Amino acid sequence: MHSSSRILDRLKATFDHDGLVANAGLIVPVTLMARLDLEALIDERVATGSSRPGRKILTVVAAILAGATHIDHVDMLRAGATHKVLPFKAMSASTIGTFLRTFTFGHVRQLDAVLSRALQRAWATGAGPATKPVVIDLDSTICEVHGKQKQGTGYGYTGVLGYHPLLATLAGTGEVLFARMRHGSANTARGAVRFVDELVAVMRRAGATGPITMRADSGFWAWKLIDRLNVHKISWSITVRLHKHMKQAIAAIDDDAWTDIDYTIGGQAQVAETIYTTGKGKQARSVRLVVRRTRLTDKAQRRLWPDWRHHAFITNRTDLNTIEADQFHREHATVELAIRDLKEGAGLEHLPSGNHHANAAWLACAVLAHNLGVWTTTIAGLPRVTNRTRRTRIINLPAVIVNHAGTKLLRFPARWPWADQFHKMLNTVRALPAPSG
Repeated sequence: MHSSSRILDRLKATFDHDGLVANAGLIVPVTLMARLDLEALIDERVATGSSRPGRKILTVVAAILAGATHIDHVDMLRAGATHKVLPFKAMSASTIGTFLRTFTFGHVRQLDAVLSRALQRAWATGAGPATKPVVIDLDSTICEVHGKQKQGTGYGYTGVLGYHPLLATLAGTGEVLFARMRHGSANTARGAVRFVDELVAVMRRAGATGPITMRADSGFWAWKLIDRLNVHKISWSITVRLHKHMKQAIAAIDDDAWTDIDYTIGGQAQVAETIYTTGKGKQARSVRLVVRRTRLTDKAQRRLWPDWRHHAFITNRTDLNTIEADQFHREHATVELAIRDLKEGAGLEHLPSGNHHANAAWLACAVLAHNLGVWTTTIAGLPRVTNRTRRTRIINLPAVIVNHAGTKLLRFPARWPWADQFHKMLNTVRALPAPSG
């Protein structure tokens, strides 16, 4: 037996350190919670009949920030001295489970109001776009579940059993601006028009006064949605399905109109545009249609797949040329990064309750946790990172609380590689004004 193994075998384990904080880095986002006065906001807006809803919701949010995927994971906030870095009393898992099961659709809408006002308060600290142009990515995702006992689950277009929430994210930061839980069998575009109405209200209330553009994939291509975006004076860029008439419009593009663009090694890509007209008489409408076509250039592969593959979208943006419009639309794919962040290792990785509205409340908590992480990074002026990276570098840090010359001190591991980032984030959020009253 190696000596290192013998040394490890001599180490005994005991869980009895009352001064140890398991996830001491929570002090950063929960300080922002306190500066935004979220507990009082929730107590004011959420009326389920349960007392002190603010501390219960924030218990879930803090646990998700630390990596919770199940209701019983909230009990990690009650271990050791973790409660000393929280501005609220952490509630037990049994209390949280009972609380979430009291939610109705109306209570979930109350939580939506909380998220809207939290966004407004965070943006007022300097985290928002103010008068700058805003790009919103609209998308949906499948949250898979295992077992058919959960209310509202169903099989959607992917054939996967789960829920099918609708999400709007802010390009550049990945903030989730608005989210809506839906049954698993819901069509991609179900409720999208009303969702956009509420989203615009959220954005304007939060202080976004600049021009807005919305990007979406073909699942949201509907003239009813486009008409509503026009009413709100929102620009749009939406992928289209290649049905017969669309293919005819693409085929009519002259060969000389195609322009080469950068593409992967072993492939070729070109873009062109035309006007797509649909309907007749007073019902006719014409829109700008931008098309990208791709093919393989390897001789052996071209013998197998000789034809061009076409990807098309419509847009009312006139300030971008064909190549710029294509590049702008392709960046819609970054919405998947925000969705991955919501799911990876926390939040929406698992919807823990058998109750549909409890899971809708859990979604709202996951969104708030996600946004708090984004805001702490944005306000501190640090580069964007994933939630998993933020947990590893900042949140999931052990520490002990000691009394140093009359000052309470959190002692973290020496030589921590991201100590400077931690201090910058904590000092920045502490510099924010405390809530009045």
